[in-house]
Amino acid sequence: MDEALLRSLTPGVLTVLVRRGADFAAAEDAVQDALVEAVRGWPADPPRDPKGWLVTVAWRKFLDATRADASRRRREELVDEEPAPGPAPAVDDTLHLYFLCAHPSLTPSSAVALTLRAVGGLTTRQIAQAYLVPEATMAQRISRAKRTVSGVRLDRPGDVATVLRVLYLVFNEGYSGDVDLAAEAIRLTRQLAARIDHPEVAGLLALMLLHHARRASRTAPDGSLVPLAEQDRGAWDTASIAEGVGILQAALARDRLGEFQAQAAVAALHADAPTAEETDWVQIVEWYDELLRLTDSPVVRLNRAVAVGEADGPRAGLAALAALDASLPRHTAAAAYLHERDGDLATAARLYAEAAHKAPNLAERDYLTRRAARLHTHGR
Repeated sequence: MDEALLRSLTPGVLTVLVRRGADFAAAEDAVQDALVEAVRGWPADPPRDPKGWLVTVAWRKFLDATRADASRRRREELVDEEPAPGPAPAVDDTLHLYFLCAHPSLTPSSAVALTLRAVGGLTTRQIAQAYLVPEATMAQRISRAKRTVSGVRLDRPGDVATVLRVLYLVFNEGYSGDVDLAAEAIRLTRQLAARIDHPEVAGLLALMLLHHARRASRTAPDGSLVPLAEQDRGAWDTASIAEGVGILQAALARDRLGEFQAQAAVAALHADAPTAEETDWVQIVEWYDELLRLTDSPVVRLNRAVAVGEADGPRAGLAALAALDASLPRHTAAAAYLHERDGDLATAARLYAEAAHKAPNLAERDYLTRRAARLHTHGR
């Protein structure tokens, strides 16, 4: 059984049922039933038109469920309109599903789970493993999301920005369980880029590729974090970097700058530097200025302060950092780094230790703790 083929066909089949009038939850259940039939029957008798077969079987499954439902009378007209079996339409309107799964009525976590299920074709078990929650918990989350979007009709263009935020959330989950969510986010964003001509879609794809290219060098063999300046640049994926830079350049040439394009430009400058010392920090500060113009984000201001510290010296960076809210995530870690660069090792060690207590994950906490210990030892 070609599981990749089934996953690639699932969004299109689901969209056909929704467009014919099935509500999302019932359509998704019917498609899952059709996929079970395919797994059972295709190895011995593969259909000539796999998508058409899935559409026909899924529609029949939906109608069977509809007839047994308490609202059978209201939906009886759907039975009379059943199309004759035959080839499925060639049109690929998976884009409809992207916008439906990223509907603003859903919470971000629900939108991500529904996107992975409906568009990505992942099982509930796989999604639950990726998010380290019980399968029953994820099943409830997906069921609530399906109920929320049932009956929603997208008679207006969907919000591309919302779809991109959901895909970026998927990407940032990284890897856990048996599902590589970063790779899955790249795959889904490639699909979206093939269906919609939008520079920010290209910008997000470029950003993902540029970040993912450094993945192998981000951790040491013992699992500890390796900061960007100390990473083995020879381990970076040069093919992904070249692809990401090419996609970014084409997007920027359209002169419709957006947040993801600006973020990708920063990532491209890091990827382009042969060594950490040769990083063009002046340009990076300029791109952070563009990001601030677009988003006015406190996190961007924090990253800009660190970049200013690299471009104009640590005291300039500390001055920029002083203007920000000290409760910002990673503010203390940034201050520790800039004090270390300025030669104030005692203050840096204290701040690294303080930042370790605030770290959002174990790997980051261990890294900051080691930095603090190293400076304490060095200062003796």
